[in-house]
Amino acid sequence: MLDRVTLANTDLTVSRLCYGTNMLGTAIDQAGAAAILDRFVDLGGNFIDTARSYGDWIPDAPAGASERAVGTWLKGRNRDEFVIATKGGFYDMRVGDYRNRITPADIESDLAQSLDHLGVDAIDLYWLHMDNPEAPVGPIVDTLIAAKAAGRIRWFGASNWTADRVREANAYAQSRGSEGFIAIEPFWGLAKPNEGNAMQQGYQLYFEDYGADLRDAGLAIVPYCGQSRGYFSRLDAGEATDDLKAFYDHPANEGRFAAAKRVAARHGVPVADVVLAYLLNQPGQVIPIFGASSPARVEESVRAASLDLSADEVAELRAG
Repeated sequence: MLDRVTLANTDLTVSRLCYGTNMLGTAIDQAGAAAILDRFVDLGGNFIDTARSYGDWIPDAPAGASERAVGTWLKGRNRDEFVIATKGGFYDMRVGDYRNRITPADIESDLAQSLDHLGVDAIDLYWLHMDNPEAPVGPIVDTLIAAKAAGRIRWFGASNWTADRVREANAYAQSRGSEGFIAIEPFWGLAKPNEGNAMQQGYQLYFEDYGADLRDAGLAIVPYCGQSRGYFSRLDAGEATDDLKAFYDHPANEGRFAAAKRVAARHGVPVADVVLAYLLNQPGQVIPIFGASSPARVEESVRAASLDLSADEVAELRAG
């Protein structure tokens, strides 16, 4: 069973793992989504992450397919038992709108659509999916503060923002007498990416290279890609594809993979457990987002959450 914690600087009680729903409503149909979410809940999970854009890469899928799948499932549940997070401000892939959409108007539009897709009155944690570093933080943060004051969101956070911009935004919010970003959602896992190849697929600002100085900022860290896309597990099984190898073509990974196998053997667990435990056993509050395509995969990830690593083992994995 998953333990629960109070998300830093909030009144939200969340499970120690967050389920990421990017496949729901497209690769995974509604019946499959319900089975996965039901099993997550059975095992103590209550923290669910989605996005306005998830599923929009499938031309014939409904807009916001993932949010709609979560919303349909929620209709048969007690809404108050769950912490629902979603993201706005990403490209609008359905209409080919690839301008930077971190603007007050676009945030308000995406938020309204997310509320409708999810069928809820308020979103517990609203992430900005990306940043517009050329825009001043003031109007962006003001938009979020206004949405919070109106009861449309309860708290807000930043995904794919630099540390400097997060600090600037939070200083501005403080000057307005408001909380700012209470959490960050960075790209982070044990396997280090090939920066150029990852950026071509929209992954940026790997946390250990670009955001680690936020570790002591008192913010909750909710990493995406926390299982490193299964890279080390697939490598261990001889099943890593060329595309996956290219994504994680980084010199540090040979040592990290060897260290993961050593730690896994020491504890008598699969390499996949060690990869997720690497994040769960970091200093501060780290709540990884995991993906699962079936209830059995949910069970595997929840099992990994019980693996305790020592500080020396975490350092061993980092150093390779």
